[in-house]
Amino acid sequence: MIRKFFLSILWLMMIAPLASAQSGGYIDQDAVADILNLRFETVDHIPDVFYKYHVLNNESGNNALARNAFYRLIGDGNTDLGNQRSILVEMVNRRMMQTFTVGDTIIYPVQFDLDFRGYSPFPRYYPGGREFDKLFIMDKSIQAFAAYEYGQLMRWGIINTGDPETTPTPNGRFNFNWREEYRISSESPEDEPWEMYWVMNFHAAKGMHVHQYEMPTGGPLSHGCVRLVDADAQWVYEWGDTWETTSSSTGIASVGAKILEQGSTVLVIGGEPNGKPQPFYLGHRYPVLKPVVLPHHPYDIPPGTPQQIAFDKLRAS
Repeated sequence: MIRKFFLSILWLMMIAPLASAQSGGYIDQDAVADILNLRFETVDHIPDVFYKYHVLNNESGNNALARNAFYRLIGDGNTDLGNQRSILVEMVNRRMMQTFTVGDTIIYPVQFDLDFRGYSPFPRYYPGGREFDKLFIMDKSIQAFAAYEYGQLMRWGIINTGDPETTPTPNGRFNFNWREEYRISSESPEDEPWEMYWVMNFHAAKGMHVHQYEMPTGGPLSHGCVRLVDADAQWVYEWGDTWETTSSSTGIASVGAKILEQGSTVLVIGGEPNGKPQPFYLGHRYPVLKPVVLPHHPYDIPPGTPQQIAFDKLRAS
C-alpha cells in the first residue's frame, strides 16, 4: 500500500506540467499552431478519418492518472507524444482535457499527425463556391469556420460565436471590411481592457469581427464577435481581402466614404447549438463526424447588411 501510494505521488509529479498545459490558464499556442499548420500537398492526399470512443478509467478513481493513461494510448505508449496529440482531441471534442474526469467518454481519431483538414466537418470541395477566389464560412451549430479558395477547402478551425441569449452573432451574408492587428474591444469594462489581435471586421455597423482567443472550446458565449485560436486568427488576417474605399489607407472607412470593392465574402450559417456544440453522431459502436451542409450557392444566403443589398443590386443590373 505504501509503495502504491508513493508511485501515485510520483506519477502526479511527472504529469503536473502536462496538466497545467491543458488547464484553462495556459495553452501552448505553438503546439496548436504546429497541428493547424501541417499541410499535405493537396486535400486529395489526406485519408478519410475515423473515430473511436475511450472511457477514462482508473482503479483508484484518480482523474490525472486516467488522463495520463489516455495520453499513452494515443501516443502509442509515449506520454509526451500523447500529450501533444491531446490538443487535437480537445479541438475535436470542443472540450479541454483538464475537464475530463473518470467515467467520461472521449472521442479520438484513429489517425493522428494529418493535415488538419482531414478532421474537418466541412466538405473538402464546395461546388457552389467555385467562382469565389476566397470564401469564409462560419457555422454556428458546429462552432467552426472554413476558408475556401475557388471551392477547395484551405483551412478550418473551431470558433466561439456570440451568446444566443444576449449578443448573438447574426446569420447572413457579409464581407470582410477592414482589418486591424491590435484593438481594444468597445465592449470592455472601464477598468479591464479586452485586447484583441488579428481583427477582421465583417459587420461595420455592429462592430462584428473575427479575432484571436485562447482556445474557443466553450460554445457560443462571446459578445457577438467570433473567436479563433491564435494561429487561425493570424492566418485569416493575412489571407482575407478587405474592402477598398475612397477614403482610407487603413481600411477603416470614414463617414461618407464610398465602397469601391467589397472584401472576401463571409457567410454565417447554422442555428444556435443547445449549449456546447455536438460535432458527432454518437453511434453504438463508434462516433461519426456530423457533416456541415453548405448552401447550394453562397448568394442563396440572404444579405446581412445594406452593403450586401447594394452590391446585389449592382450584380443584377
